[in-house]
Amino acid sequence: MKLAIAVFTLLLPAAAQDQPRGWVRHTIDNSSRGADGVRLADINRDGLPDIVTGWEEGGVVRVYLMPQRQRVRMPWPQVTVGEVPSVEDAVIVDLDSDGAIDVVSSGEGKTRSMFVHWGPRQPLREGAWRMEPLPASVKRFQWMFSTPMQVDGRFGVDLVAGGKNDDAELGWFEAPAKYRDLANWKWHPLRPVGWIMSIIARDMDSDGIEDILFSDRRGNRSGVFWLKNPLDQTKPWTEHPIGALGSEVMFVDATDLDGDGLEDVLAAVKPKEVLWFRRLDKSGLKWETHSIPIPENAGGAKAVKAADLDGDRKKEIIFTCESAKPSGIGVGYLKLVQGKWTAHDVSGGEGVKFDLAEVFDIDGDGDLDIIACEETANLGLFWYENPSKK
Repeated sequence: MKLAIAVFTLLLPAAAQDQPRGWVRHTIDNSSRGADGVRLADINRDGLPDIVTGWEEGGVVRVYLMPQRQRVRMPWPQVTVGEVPSVEDAVIVDLDSDGAIDVVSSGEGKTRSMFVHWGPRQPLREGAWRMEPLPASVKRFQWMFSTPMQVDGRFGVDLVAGGKNDDAELGWFEAPAKYRDLANWKWHPLRPVGWIMSIIARDMDSDGIEDILFSDRRGNRSGVFWLKNPLDQTKPWTEHPIGALGSEVMFVDATDLDGDGLEDVLAAVKPKEVLWFRRLDKSGLKWETHSIPIPENAGGAKAVKAADLDGDRKKEIIFTCESAKPSGIGVGYLKLVQGKWTAHDVSGGEGVKFDLAEVFDIDGDGDLDIIACEETANLGLFWYENPSKK
């Protein structure tokens, strides 16, 4: 009975938004143009998350090391790991298993290639980073996103990637025995796509093997899906729809929103909606779809991230927007209050085109802060300080 009541309350519409409650924006870097994406990993193994960001208009890929807590409100130490025109995405991974962290970037536009940025032991040594194209990717199509994943159980980590527009595919690059021999990384297409937004490595059916959760924004097969990894790559991958078929789906997040022990999926969907795909069992084949609107004065839905922002052991839904206006919301969150989702402004009218958001207790005060970037008004890469512990 309790579960039925919880589901019912989540179906109620969002109430009117509250005013900003003192979220302060701290700039990590705004010295280039078009910050496009935030991906986290601990590069220097100090227990703190570091960041990689591609600057699309600036054509550079940069890594940022999170400083000690007393310096987090200042610009972070950074290194440019390579120059990639029209860079759309970058991800941190130790691709050659040598203990030094590398970066893989994806280029759209006329670049239409992916690149490996081999990292040195001391990541802030800018001249020590070495950049090479991934031959199997060169001029294949416009690359949008990649995720490290052990696909076939052989050798090192593989790469799942996808693109957009003409001839675009979702597939994976098979790692060879000698990881640095990029000429021998082999591309395996899995399905055509219109415009890949998210790729998440997840065990979707509880069989102990990572599968691929993804969102496709455009084309006659848009929506949210997962592909079952057969592990034996002589067998086919099986595609399973989750929801939002035919909709313009943006970024997704995998999270247990209702605390029932099953991981759900959240999706930002154009124009102004968050869809909650509630998992019904461990098979990954049964889902319920619930719509949660975002405010009319917010920009277009771009990304979602679930996290407990106020320490009440219940997750809020952080959302980011593009085409935001000064009188509206670019970054905000939805909180369930007395059976209704209420919207709260974080960005306070600053910024236009936001992207992925991540969370971490940046300042060490016991609550989660929000890390994001903004591409058009040149707010750059930054974090919002959570005011809940003040």
